[in-house]
Amino acid sequence: MEKPIKYDYLVVGSGLFGATFAWFAHQAGKKCLVIEKRPHLGGNVFCEEVEGIHVHRYGPHIFHTDDEEVWRFVTQFVPFNRFTNSPLANYKGELYNLPFNMNTFRQMWGVTTPEEAMEKLDEQRAEIRERLSLEGVETPRNLEEQGLSLVGKDLFEKLIKEYSEKQWGRPCRDLPAFIVRRLPVRFTYDNNYFIDRFQGIPIGGYNGLIECLLADAECRCGVDFLQSEYRDWRRFARKLVYTGPLDAFFDHCFGALEWRTVRFETRVLDVPNYQGNAVVNYTSHDVSYTRVIEHKHFEKFGAAVYDNPKTVISEEFPVAYRKGMEPFYPVNDDRNNALYSKYKELAEAERDVVFGGRLAEYKYYDMAPVIKRVIDYWKENGTL
Repeated sequence: MEKPIKYDYLVVGSGLFGATFAWFAHQAGKKCLVIEKRPHLGGNVFCEEVEGIHVHRYGPHIFHTDDEEVWRFVTQFVPFNRFTNSPLANYKGELYNLPFNMNTFRQMWGVTTPEEAMEKLDEQRAEIRERLSLEGVETPRNLEEQGLSLVGKDLFEKLIKEYSEKQWGRPCRDLPAFIVRRLPVRFTYDNNYFIDRFQGIPIGGYNGLIECLLADAECRCGVDFLQSEYRDWRRFARKLVYTGPLDAFFDHCFGALEWRTVRFETRVLDVPNYQGNAVVNYTSHDVSYTRVIEHKHFEKFGAAVYDNPKTVISEEFPVAYRKGMEPFYPVNDDRNNALYSKYKELAEAERDVVFGGRLAEYKYYDMAPVIKRVIDYWKENGTL
């Protein structure tokens, strides 16, 4: 006699997509089992406390959105602080504000008015436009051409070129243009990277948010879906929610999708304030890491920074992905996008399976759109 199916949903992965899905499923009266490959819940938003500081183990996560529905959703569980993302760029000891704004233009060229900055940018952009015109090219074909068209030679060479080549492990001329197409360029003295109405980080880190989302789900950590009994998921649940790599779900039948990954070297320093900012990008090849994260600045502001005599920093190193590593960034070039399309066709043909999130959809996701995707799913398929 067959055992009765115990769960309505088996959710693979406890990151924001899986955790939010499990919460909505519970609101709809459904029972979920959430399995997580890592030894902790939360996916890449997981934080750990080190010397009284909440460390973003998998890199900085700043929540930002212009969607009031999403903001109301997350803030019903935990309070958020007022953190504003204002990164700096360090090019061989020269410091520049990001995103590109009047402070950046003043630091680079000494200009002080928007009119002066526009004139300088137009002068530099003209060089690449003339070159592309002579070649009969209407639209930038790669990251190098796009970056030069966007901000000209000086800003591109100091703040984009070498940083991007470190990040992606290949020359800018071999990278797709879309990577920098939406880089903000502003003619105001405003270092706020995001222009969304709502921005911040959960007080105490993201673990509290994940715990609230998963409070009514059964969770098991250290379980690799693809290597466990749950691979035969229909024995356990009526439906599957899969947030892992899409090609792995289908046993890489068309070949492997390409990823980039990162490695973090994290250490405690016996100083209260190491760099004075949460994130500093290192944009030259002279330094092998792409950025230094000082986690204290995500949650302490002003004089409160000095309440703790120690600080925690993480140096982030881009790494070529190899099997067994954690995939971070999809390489969305033409070859990989075409390959993903094949896997997507297989996914759409699957019955009773929901594929969602960065790994399953092979796209870079900010946190708010991930939550919005789940909200929309339940509006269409559930009881919202």
